[in-house]
Amino acid sequence: MVDPALALLVFAVILGLTVVAFWPRRGIVARLGRLVRLTERARVEDALKHLHESEYAGKPATMESVAGALGMSRARAAQLVARLEGLGLARSEGETLTLSGVGRSQALRVLRTHRLWERYLADRTGVLPADWHDEAETREHTLSGDQVEQLAAAMGDPRYDPHGDPIPTADGELPPRKGFALTDLRPGQRASVVHLEDEPREIFEQLLRLGLAPRTQVEIVSAGPHAIRFTADGQEFTLEPVAARNVTVAAPLLEDERGPFESLSSLRPGEEAEVLEISPVCQGPQRRRLLDLGVVPGTVITAELEGAMRDPVAYRIRGALIALRREQAGWIRVTRA
Repeated sequence: MVDPALALLVFAVILGLTVVAFWPRRGIVARLGRLVRLTERARVEDALKHLHESEYAGKPATMESVAGALGMSRARAAQLVARLEGLGLARSEGETLTLSGVGRSQALRVLRTHRLWERYLADRTGVLPADWHDEAETREHTLSGDQVEQLAAAMGDPRYDPHGDPIPTADGELPPRKGFALTDLRPGQRASVVHLEDEPREIFEQLLRLGLAPRTQVEIVSAGPHAIRFTADGQEFTLEPVAARNVTVAAPLLEDERGPFESLSSLRPGEEAEVLEISPVCQGPQRRRLLDLGVVPGTVITAELEGAMRDPVAYRIRGALIALRREQAGWIRVTRA
């Protein structure tokens, strides 16, 4: 007869080993995958991208910052930096590392590829938003220059990635950084979201759950040391300052003649509104489904019936009665008819 305590112990050990092996991003399997990815080309391109990101943000890049960004020892980072200098891509000025002209051009090419992949993953696949960055990190090293431009042309040469970051042009042009943190706004001030930081992942997922995305209009209700209350597309939310600092905003976009927009989920039964757009947060199969239902700019939608707890809600869309969950309705930006 098997001792129940022993069986439980064995199960716990097996479960623990499984968690350690398959823990997302930090487990043994994930780490081995990253090691396989770090070929010579990938290491060089990742280092160039880090140097450019530091330069763009006005922060110094050092041997230690390279080691931290690429997850390697200082000794390996030193070898990599020596490799960059040998290739004429970077140079050391004291403890600070700077890009050469050629190195900057290559860094911008890698950045362009990365952000195009993120745009592709957001618009054309069902990859979860929180996984766009990691997936693009893997794919950015796999294309030639011609293939990158083919990818851009197939998507209509987009100007921004799904996080709101500008995509460098084929000629290497990149507009300067703009905007400021959501925490810099004061009660009553309005702005538009221009960027969502995707690291750390947990905060990024929290921002996505609120329905925040580039072009979301926000207005501060109250701001304190422990909480920021604000409205976004007509709905009120609360964020801790540490999370709100990951939201970059700028002066509000010019409002349409039809007035400011809000989300479809704010409508009560009997109210109607006209669709302006689907939020960039909604991508892949979910976006295609809404488009197939006729949720396109100019469509007038009427809220008809509410379910328990106001979720789902039945809406009249192009003559058909369609039930949408509150989350789905929150993706649809409308202006009151």
